Amino acid sequence: MPEKPAITSSELGTLWLTYQQKTMILRMLEYFIEKADDEKAKGIMTNLYEEIDLCVSKITETLQNEGAAIPVGYTSQDVNKDVPKLYDNGFDIMFVRLLKEISMALHSLNITMAYREDIVMIFTELTAITQKYYNLCTQYLLEKGMIPRSPYVSMPQSVEFIKDTNYLGGLAINPFSEKRTLNTVEVAHLHHTNETNIVGMQMITGFAQCANKREVKSFFNEGAELAKSIVKELSETLLQSGVPTPEPSGGHATRSTVAPFSDKLMMYCTSLFCSFALGGSSLGTAFSLRNDLPAKMFIFMKDTFEYAHKGAKIMIKNGWMEEPPQMEERKQIINK
Repeated sequence: MPEKPAITSSELGTLWLTYQQKTMILRMLEYFIEKADDEKAKGIMTNLYEEIDLCVSKITETLQNEGAAIPVGYTSQDVNKDVPKLYDNGFDIMFVRLLKEISMALHSLNITMAYREDIVMIFTELTAITQKYYNLCTQYLLEKGMIPRSPYVSMPQSVEFIKDTNYLGGLAINPFSEKRTLNTVEVAHLHHTNETNIVGMQMITGFAQCANKREVKSFFNEGAELAKSIVKELSETLLQSGVPTPEPSGGHATRSTVAPFSDKLMMYCTSLFCSFALGGSSLGTAFSLRNDLPAKMFIFMKDTFEYAHKGAKIMIKNGWMEEPPQMEERKQIINK
C-alpha cells in the first residue's frame, strides 16, 4: 500500500458536498458579521468564519493534490454586504445555530465514509468546531432570552413498563379512541421539529421578500406557508397533551426587499434545510410510539420532499445546480 493512497469515491463525494456547504456558510457569515450590532454575536460569527475558512483551504488543498477540479461553490458574487438588514438582530445566531445542527449530522456521517487519515481528521476537526459553536450559539440565545427551552416535566418516581398495546393508540388501532398523553421522547422530537421549522419559516420569509426572479419568490413564499402549516399542526398536537409551545422572540424578517444573497445561494440553502427536515422527520417517526405521530410525520416528509424536488427543478433550469463528481461512464468508454 502507498503511504497515502488515492482518495476514494466516497471521500471525494463528501469533500465536494462539504465544500458546497461551507462556502455557502462563509458567504452568509460575511453578511451577518457586517450587519451585526451585538459585539458578542459578531465575535462568535467572526471566530467561526476564520475556523471554517481554514477548513475550506484544507479541502481545496486536498482536492488539488489529487488533481481534482475545485468546485465553484459560493463566491463573492453570491453575497452583497452593502444592503439593509434583512432580519432583526438575533436571527443571525439562531440561523448559525441551526446550520451547526445540520453540520453535526453531516460531519458525523462523513467520518463513517472516510478512510484516509488526513480526510478523517478534516471531518473530525469540523465536528469539534461545529459542537463548539453550536454550544456558544445556544448559550448566547438563552442568555438573551431568544429561544425557549423545551417544556419541563415532573420527574418519574418509579420505573414502568408498557402493559397494553393501547399505549400505541392513535389511528392504526382505533381512530375514535382517546389518544394517550405524549411521552417525553415524543415531546422532544416534536418540540425540536417545531423549533427548527419556526427558524426555517423566518429565514424563507426573508428570502421571499428579496428574491429577484418571480418563480424563486413564489417558491420561497410556498415554503413559508409549508413551514407555517407544519408549525401549526405540531403546536396543536402538543397542546392536546397540555404541552405549551412558546415561540422564540426576535429573529423576524425586516421590511427590506433588497437581496443580500443571490437567488442561487438562497435556493441551495433552502434545499439544505429541506434535506435536514427530511432526516429529522424520519428520526422523529422512528422514536414515536403513538401511531398518529408517524402518520403526521409521513405527511410532512411527503410535502417537504415534493417541495424540495420543485426547488431542484428551478435550480437546474437556471443553471444553479453544480453537478457532483461522476463515476466513470464505462459503457461510453467501451463504445468509444
